[in-house]
Amino acid sequence: MAAEKVFPMTQAGKDKLNQELEYLKSVKRKEVVERIKIARSFGDLSENSEYDSAKEEQAFVEGRITTLENMIRNAKIIAEGDIKGDSVALGRSVTFVELPDGDEETYSIVGSAEADPFEGKISNDSPIAKSLLGKKVGDQVSVQTPGGEMSVRIVSIK
Repeated sequence: MAAEKVFPMTQAGKDKLNQELEYLKSVKRKEVVERIKIARSFGDLSENSEYDSAKEEQAFVEGRITTLENMIRNAKIIAEGDIKGDSVALGRSVTFVELPDGDEETYSIVGSAEADPFEGKISNDSPIAKSLLGKKVGDQVSVQTPGGEMSVRIVSIK
């Protein structure tokens, strides 16, 4: 049997997943069951779009619950004390500037389970993070992105 995937994440990321799981189990699941019950009362299920929609939502919610349970069960917490050295690593924030004259950008390198680019958190599996991992302040790095190649210089690591 194949080993289960490990999901590296911060404690805050795991807490967020636990909150979402609790919400889905205690609130959302009940709401969907109620929607199904109401839709059934409309009669013929073969042409009942409300019923079909509620069943699709139920499948999505149950799938998300299973995914979250798996991620939480296989979480590997990255603690600040685990991060050694002065290079870019999982759990660290890195600030870089796009060359030749771009703006500074700061991202936290996190596991895929808690990645959210809109919050400045990028997955360690992303092209940018893969290019930056192991690099140090002052290093110039070539990053292959879907939009093409770009060069960046690392300004700081926290």
